[in-house]
Amino acid sequence: MALEMRPDCARCGADLPAEAPGAFICSFECTYCAECAENLDDLCPECGGELTDRPTRAKKHQDAAPPSKVRRYKAK
Repeated sequence: MALEMRPDCARCGADLPAEAPGAFICSFECTYCAECAENLDDLCPECGGELTDRPTRAKKHQDAAPPSKVRRYKAK
C-alpha cells in the first residue's frame, strides 16, 4: 500500500507536490510543510504523533500510484 501523498499542508495550505521534498507526516498521514512542522515542534496537532520527513514519489511512478488530489486545508 502506497502513501496517500496529500497535496497540501493541513495547517497553512501550502502546496506539497509528491515529487518534492519538504513535507512532513505523522503515522495517520496528516501532512504539513516544513515551516508548520517546525512551529508545531514536530508533533501532529491532530493525533499527537511525531511528524517525520515524508518520502518523495518520482514522477515516473505517479501514473501507477497517483498522489491524492484532495486538499485538506480548511481556512479558518
